[in-house]
Amino acid sequence: MKNSAERLTEELNKKGLRPSHQRIKILEYLANHPCHPTAEQVLFEMKKELPTLSKSTVYKTLNAFVEAEMLREITIENNEVRYEYNLADHGHFKCEKCGEVYDFEIDFDISQPEELSGFKINDKNIYFKGVCKSCLKKKQNI
Repeated sequence: MKNSAERLTEELNKKGLRPSHQRIKILEYLANHPCHPTAEQVLFEMKKELPTLSKSTVYKTLNAFVEAEMLREITIENNEVRYEYNLADHGHFKCEKCGEVYDFEIDFDISQPEELSGFKINDKNIYFKGVCKSCLKKKQNI
């Protein structure tokens, strides 16, 4: 069985991207940590392993992955872009207290709005905002 780095190297090659050490490590982090990080969070975490990694390299790498359809950009907030490796259609919930983003399953195909008949849909997103169970529980324990 191939290890994660080998599998990700193949994935990068299939998408026509040069599998540099930095690209492999960034993709490996995103594949193994489905936490919907921002570019700044990716940089912070990756600096622990790659201390010379630059902000520019992280942004360029994330953009290349999005263009190659290896990552999805999530824009729940207007001023914040998050990234995820899970490309399957699903919804997102963002907690307004702790900022955590949660995935949830939802059937996007249950209804096609008549107003969109004849349209070509390229991306489907459903976002909810509120307070997560953990934050609600903390509030009750105060």
